[in-house]
Amino acid sequence: MSESSSTPQAPQTSSVPASEQLPTDFKVFRPTARSPAPLAELSDDYFTPTAADLQAAQATLSARTQALVNAPLKVRAVREAEAAAKLNRWPETRIRIKFLDQTILEKSFPSTNKIRSVYAFVRGCLREDVKPIKFILYQPPKRDLKVSDPTVRDQTLASLQLAPSSVLLLRFEDDKLNHVNVPAPLAPFVLEQAVDLPSPPVNDDKGKDDKSPSSSSTPSAKPKTSGGEVKMPKWLKLGQMENWNLLVQSMLANLQ
Repeated sequence: MSESSSTPQAPQTSSVPASEQLPTDFKVFRPTARSPAPLAELSDDYFTPTAADLQAAQATLSARTQALVNAPLKVRAVREAEAAAKLNRWPETRIRIKFLDQTILEKSFPSTNKIRSVYAFVRGCLREDVKPIKFILYQPPKRDLKVSDPTVRDQTLASLQLAPSSVLLLRFEDDKLNHVNVPAPLAPFVLEQAVDLPSPPVNDDKGKDDKSPSSSSTPSAKPKTSGGEVKMPKWLKLGQMENWNLLVQSMLANLQ
């Protein structure tokens, strides 16, 4: 018996780099062709802010102002404690990547991961001919999450304010792929797992409203004149708009 035949062979390892291995534990949703559910008709009074609405808006503006003013005064220990509290509350971050044709990729990442892990996942789901093409994940209107940006690449998903869940859009460097009529360039093994996006729950209270005693006396949400033209809502009339503008100006003055 030859010496080579008696020598145990080393176990074979995969030649595919770890960064190029197929992604797992993800979801993919097909583009939806359904039209959105019609919105419930609202009366003119719905758009008129009440005293409680104005007080809540003022309180929100004041809280944001105080947060911006006091943010530089926080010591490092306080900031670290707040970051740790966020991680304890949201240990995972669910990311949805939406293509222009409305195809959606979804995967959960540890909130301590960096944005490069999201890029690696998306690239692993692309077709082989598209993988070499660079792309950018972003949030509208103008927030690009580039790996080359040092203010982005070194932060965790939680510190980037992506936890507990966020939707990111994708833009390719090759503009030919950036059209709504171009199907998402995903690999066949990804498309095979595509399912329909679950429909959001619809709160249909129409039947309840019809049975309520006040439904018969409630004015129509779209009152019309005898000529068939839609009346201008009360909240758009000049007097109320002037009062609303004064209110907004006073709120903005508190931010200065």
